[in-house]
Amino acid sequence: MKRFGVKAIVATAIGAALFFVLGRFVAIPSGIPDTNISIQYGILGFIAAVFGPIVGVLAGLIGHFFIDFSFGWGVWWSWVIASAVFGLLAGIGMNKADIDGGEFGKAGAIRFNIVQIIAHLISWVVVAPVLDILIYAEPANKVFLQGLVSAGINIVATGIVGTLLCFAYAATIPKKGSLKEED
Repeated sequence: MKRFGVKAIVATAIGAALFFVLGRFVAIPSGIPDTNISIQYGILGFIAAVFGPIVGVLAGLIGHFFIDFSFGWGVWWSWVIASAVFGLLAGIGMNKADIDGGEFGKAGAIRFNIVQIIAHLISWVVVAPVLDILIYAEPANKVFLQGLVSAGINIVATGIVGTLLCFAYAATIPKKGSLKEED
C-alpha cells in the first residue's frame, strides 16, 4: 500500500471541496424528498479512480459532511457514510486502472462505469437505506425509494461527468514509453 503523502492530502482536500461546492450549490431537486440531481459523484468517482480508495473515502465523507452541516438540518450520517462507501468502492474497483499513466480508452471507460454502477447500487440501494432505518427509524418504503432514485441519478451523472474527467485527465498525461531520448 502506498504511503498517504502530500499528493493524497491535496487530492482529498480538493476532492472534498469540489464535492461540497457541487453538492451544495449545483443541486437540482429531483421531486423525491431530500433527493437532488447533482454532479458531485462524477468528481468523487474520478478522484477515487485516480488517487485510490483512501482519498475516495475521505473526500466523500468530508464533502458530504460539510454539505449537510451547511444546510443546518444536522448531519445525516447514513448518507455521509454512503458517500464514503461510494468513494471506497470506486477507488478499490479502479485501483489497477492506468488513468494516471495516460491510458484511458474504451476499456477504461467501460471498467469505470461498471465499477461506479456497482458502487452506487451498493451505496444507495443498500447502505444508505439500511442505515436510515437503523439509525433514524425511517420508513423502509421512503428510504428505499430515495435510494433507488439517488442511485439512478448518481449513476447517470457519474457516467457522464466522471467518464469525461477520466478521458480529459488521461489526455494530459504523456503515455508510457512516448518520450524518447534524442541522439
